[in-house]
Formats: sequence, structure tokens, C-alpha cells
Amino acid sequence: MNSVRGLLAASVISIQDSCFVYPACQKCYSRLILDSRRFNCLKCGCTGEAKDASYRYRLSLKIADTRDLFDITVFGSCLDPFFGVTAENLQRCIQDFNQLSGEINTDASPGVLVQAVETCFIGRRFIFGV
Repeated sequence: MNSVRGLLAASVISIQDSCFVYPACQKCYSRLILDSRRFNCLKCGCTGEAKDASYRYRLSLKIADTRDLFDITVFGSCLDPFFGVTAENLQRCIQDFNQLSGEINTDASPGVLVQAVETCFIGRRFIFGV
């Protein structure tokens, strides 16, 4: 793997995925496998009760600089200022909203949230660390 790191100034063209948070292992940040009672990390073997799972931001974007298009994913608490809350608090809001609205998939992002994220990011220029 190439270890060269740099900065890329680019504009957001689109949001690639409407799932903005994921259950994350507190040790290795990998996606947790959740069932109704337990969580399990397939990468490091961490386990626990599902109610104790922590969440992390994951924002998949299509971006463009002056020459190229890129697919990029931004992870973690650097997104807290854009959403105004931590990923765990946003996940609670999503679950509460979906429960009140009768949504079957309690982890699905409400359409109004997707629209807000699109409005916040699409067409704006950011500097990405890659």
C-alpha cells in the first residue's frame, strides 16, 4: 500500500450512500455485526451487548477536483461539526424518528436527513486528507 499522504481540494458532486452512521468497534473501528441482543466484531473479536454498541460517522462521497473524479469516504468525529451532534446521538434520533413514523428499517436515514446532508455538502468545496 502506498503510504504517501496529501491534501486534495475538491468539490462534492454527490452523496453515494444514505447510511451516515454505522455501529463501530471501539477497539478497531470496524463495522460491528448486531443482532437483537449482542454485537460482534469480526476483525478483532470484540463482543458485547447490542445496547452498548457505539456508532461512528461514515460519509461516502463522489468528489471532483479540476481533472478527476474520486470516490471517497470520510469517517469519524471530524463530521460532528457538520451534523451538530455525535454519531451516537444522531443514531438515537434516527431510531426515534423511524419508530415514531412506523419505518420498518429502524436504522434507515429519514429522507429529510438525506436532503439536509445533500444540501450541506453537494456543490461545496472541501480539503480532504488522503
